[in-house]
Amino acid sequence: VQLQASGGGLVQPGDSLRLSCAASGLTFSRYAMAWFRQAPGKEREFVASARWTGDNTYYSGSVKGRFAISRDNAKNTVYLQMNSLKPEDTAVYYCAAGTPITSTLMNQSAYRYWGQGTQVTVSS
Repeated sequence: VQLQASGGGLVQPGDSLRLSCAASGLTFSRYAMAWFRQAPGKEREFVASARWTGDNTYYSGSVKGRFAISRDNAKNTVYLQMNSLKPEDTAVYYCAAGTPITSTLMNQSAYRYWGQGTQVTVSS
């Protein structure tokens, strides 16, 4: 199984960015997909997740209303559209695949497969 995250970069506050994560080696439509992030000196934290059909999405409070997760099962790809970026969004963003139940959607341990991470830096 391989998860390849891309799309990170250096942007200014208020800008938008879209991350992509291409999956291979697994039956993509059977897995919930999620994004986590880890800022320097901090623990990795949950950002967003989307269940198998993509209809059920979940967000952390810090990104809700600004970020949107979506998935294209035909392309085995999950996206994270990030709008109104803030300096505190600076982090390495990781995509993950797993089969969590609703109560564990935000838990890292519920996700079996992880991508390598892509750096997002928000700075003026």
